[in-house]
Amino acid sequence: MKDQILLNLDNPGQLEKLYRTDKPSFKRAFKTLYPELQDNVLANFWNERLNFAGEEISWGSSKELTFVIVASLISGFIAKIPSMFQINEDFFYPRNIGFVVFPALMAFFFWKNKMHKRNILVLAGATLAGLIYINLLPDVQTSDTLVLACIHLALFLWSLLGFAFVGDRSNLSEKRLGFLKYNGDLVVMTGLILIAGGILTAITINLFLLIGIKIDEFYFQNIGVFGLAAAPIVGTYLTQTNPQLVGKVSPVIAKIFSPLVLVMLVIYLVAMIYSGKDPYNDREFLLLFNALLIGVMAIIFFSVAETTKTSRGQAEVWVIFLLSVVTIAVNGIALSAILFRISEWGITPNRAAVLGSNTLILINLLLVAIQIYKVMTRKKDIMEVGKTIGSYLPVYFVWTIIVTFVFPLIFGFK
Repeated sequence: MKDQILLNLDNPGQLEKLYRTDKPSFKRAFKTLYPELQDNVLANFWNERLNFAGEEISWGSSKELTFVIVASLISGFIAKIPSMFQINEDFFYPRNIGFVVFPALMAFFFWKNKMHKRNILVLAGATLAGLIYINLLPDVQTSDTLVLACIHLALFLWSLLGFAFVGDRSNLSEKRLGFLKYNGDLVVMTGLILIAGGILTAITINLFLLIGIKIDEFYFQNIGVFGLAAAPIVGTYLTQTNPQLVGKVSPVIAKIFSPLVLVMLVIYLVAMIYSGKDPYNDREFLLLFNALLIGVMAIIFFSVAETTKTSRGQAEVWVIFLLSVVTIAVNGIALSAILFRISEWGITPNRAAVLGSNTLILINLLLVAIQIYKVMTRKKDIMEVGKTIGSYLPVYFVWTIIVTFVFPLIFGFK
């Protein structure tokens, strides 16, 4: 994108075309180039344009609002299927919870990115295949492969959403990194929507209670279900039409929490040594240890996504590097514990899934740490770290396919 901007710096029409083709990538590339282009009148104009933050919230067109309302209603009705058709909730929700929201979000990006019909059919076909497959699996309550398939199916659908977000465009690594940033922004926006919805729910229920009408059961079974299903859809719509809403919040969260998590992780590792607890002989502790690892890795990736978006100081790069190193150490402990348990008690679906996941995460963290080190020694640009993360995401997608669709067959649905 940088080269394209430089080549078309004297061509306003072509610059506008580049901007409309991929706005996030254009903004990041232009911000990197602008210090060298301040003597150019057109560059100054684009700098003012890109840094102008409108004060009013855009609610989009009537077609967009109609789409969001319809998608939210459909998602709500999907969530209500067990109660409407007398289906066992314990059977339905673990298998189908991902289909409540992800197809609607994919449809939004199909429409927004104007994807080619062939690509839409491929993603829709993959979603349908997942829907049919997961509901045809034997209903064995003690099946570890069923639990793993349900968990990884949600990650599979999340990966398909990533493909829809990227669309048919070039600059795949940058778009994939943009997808990670979108997830961070969506968490912030959806959290705010749910907090506001929770306050409205409490006020509504108590107001009716004051006049002697108890509506809590009806409210949660109907309005509450639709509200929960609609929250991420509305959150996505708001973050895409008004990026300024959380554009300044997400970097602050990344800047504050990265050093705090680093300190917490170091203290936790020291405390673990003195507590006598270890993941080698305690299965529940190993599960929590892996959950901690995934959470910290997500924070690293989110911090990198925010760091590549704007120019950052060396101190913040150091924090991300140290956090990566400590997380690699945590991953090493978890991986050795898994190998120990396999050598002692043999292979199981859960151990195989955790072993594969931790190995992939370790490789990813090592690649990221190496790139960050090169940034610190001035050998690489911070954007290279983002490209490394973006280019590795398809590896996780392949792993979700293996665990979801292959593990039940390999282990005989055990």
